[in-house]
Amino acid sequence: MKLVKCIAVDDEPLALGLVCAFIEKTPFLSLVGRYSSAVEALEAIHNLEVDLIFLDIQMPDLTGIELARVIESSGTQGPRIIFTTAFNQFALDSFRVDALDYLLKPFNYEEFLRAATKGKTYVDLLQKANSIPIPEPKEEYLFLKVEYQMVRIAYEDILYIEGLKDYVKVILKSDTKPTLSLTSLKALEDKLPSTKFMRVHRSFIVNLDKIGAITKNTIQIGSITIPVSDQYKQTFSHFLSKWM
Repeated sequence: MKLVKCIAVDDEPLALGLVCAFIEKTPFLSLVGRYSSAVEALEAIHNLEVDLIFLDIQMPDLTGIELARVIESSGTQGPRIIFTTAFNQFALDSFRVDALDYLLKPFNYEEFLRAATKGKTYVDLLQKANSIPIPEPKEEYLFLKVEYQMVRIAYEDILYIEGLKDYVKVILKSDTKPTLSLTSLKALEDKLPSTKFMRVHRSFIVNLDKIGAITKNTIQIGSITIPVSDQYKQTFSHFLSKWM
């Protein structure tokens, strides 16, 4: 279980001691600092990893509200704040700086625990969000060597590919003339995404999105009929099964 790292900030020693005692009593909280002024706390925030601040509002030099505004204006994902104050007139100001909660002194442990649990829920959600990997953008094209240059061909543009003796013939939607490349059908099969393309014959790879009709042993792409050989029939039948 990840512990929520906390600091407590209050210029009144008794109030500071009570909050620290409550933090140390709570299994999912970890007290990493205690400060009697917001100025001291600001320096600590820059040097420590802090998830949650229990922050008094009325303090000399820099108030809790002012400290919250400094944290908010930093532009980074700073710690969340739970205000602790004896004055309820600051409630509106506290939520204007996106405080997580507001504890009105004197408060008991049950009230403290309720606010602390909000802090733990927030930290857990943030940790979960940060642990989700961001998928890399998928390539939607490939490069083929055509004569003396590398030509970029979009997957969407490919109707089907025919393998000949020493080269392949790529039939494109955008060009009536086939694109010829000195490579093998097997090499292309390994490069093309299996979610979009399928080999259905020793001489043919088809773009699955371009199939217009299917019979028992053939595929229709436009006016072209492409055979499905016995070697690839099982794989192709599995592809078809989602609609049957």
